[in-house]
Amino acid sequence: MENIFIPGTPKTPEVSFLVESRTLSLSGRSIPENSIEFYASLIAWTDTLCSSDGFVEVNINLEYFNTSSSKCLMDLLKRIESANVEAQINWHYEEDDEDMLEAGEDYDAIIDLPFKLIITEG
Repeated sequence: MENIFIPGTPKTPEVSFLVESRTLSLSGRSIPENSIEFYASLIAWTDTLCSSDGFVEVNINLEYFNTSSSKCLMDLLKRIESANVEAQINWHYEEDDEDMLEAGEDYDAIIDLPFKLIITEG
């Protein structure tokens, strides 16, 4: 299993999925042409990582994401939840970004994993 690093673009987030630290990080914007295609390999990687014991940390620091990306993020988090691994979800949002705060609160209400809402400076 190898690390995944994908540089961010105006439409896709920067992705940093690290095997040794078991850390998954997404940052930037997520409005790809085909969200399912973009996230498929990330979800498969997550499934493989979560098939072994160990703590998993997820850092989500998105400034914007579309509806299809939202569904893919939910799928990724649900996979971690159902894998029965210890995990921490860190949802980063800018202090004045009510939409991203509300999105984080929505995920927190749905996903049964430890969830932190973290204010970042804009």
